[in-house]
Amino acid sequence: MSFWKELPILIGVALVLVFVIQQFLARVYVIPSGSMEQTLHGCPSCNGDRILVEKVTYYFTDPAPGDVIVFKGPGPWVQNEFQTERSDNAFVRFFEQLGSVIGLAPPDEKDFVKRVIATPGQTVRGDADGRVYVNDKLLNEPYVYWEGGAPNNDQAFEPVTVPPGALWVMGDNRNNSSDSRKQGNTRLEGTVPISDVIGKAQVIVLPPGRWGGISDPNPQAIGAPGWQQGIPLGAGVLLAWPALWAGRRVTRMVTVRVRNARGSDRT
Repeated sequence: MSFWKELPILIGVALVLVFVIQQFLARVYVIPSGSMEQTLHGCPSCNGDRILVEKVTYYFTDPAPGDVIVFKGPGPWVQNEFQTERSDNAFVRFFEQLGSVIGLAPPDEKDFVKRVIATPGQTVRGDADGRVYVNDKLLNEPYVYWEGGAPNNDQAFEPVTVPPGALWVMGDNRNNSSDSRKQGNTRLEGTVPISDVIGKAQVIVLPPGRWGGISDPNPQAIGAPGWQQGIPLGAGVLLAWPALWAGRRVTRMVTVRVRNARGSDRT
């Protein structure tokens, strides 16, 4: 069939593939806030990171300590760290929403990115010096960043036992993160249901100078070999790669068709 008949089919196939990939395999998210500095950049003075969040890992296992996750804001998390502004113009709003799907604009929903600190049944607490303990064992947290140079005066929190089916999460920028310590009316309301987890942040894909894997050392496994800590990242990238490959193939196919059609028009 002619190019102009094939084009709507190609676009339809591309949209279906994008939907399937975004819903079940992987998605690119914008980091709009500085709560995960300096692991992820979201500060106003820099280009916000775009991260690949893959969903396949958590089909087979639950989030583990050290994982950087993206999750839907639970009900008690009534105030997000950012507000996504959308145009009143329906046409412009459509393209803003399309941009959020492919990681070129912040998502509509109130999604958060934090690091898993404690899992169901574990008891977590923090002291005034910013040290965090799980089951009374001091965590090893090389990823923590203190904005301003030192812990502020609200780092301490009383022991909390994480309920079944939930997680205790915290931002790497401990002085500037509205996380499980500060959400809800009680400490338990600050926990995140595992069912709200969207996926695991694996790779920084943009800007180019920031490309690389996202570190996820287990803070509870002090002294764990580096090769063991790298296994989740490698597995996640391998699982997410088919999704990226399929999207690029469809884009290339449409591009070639358009070029061929233009060449035929000239002749």
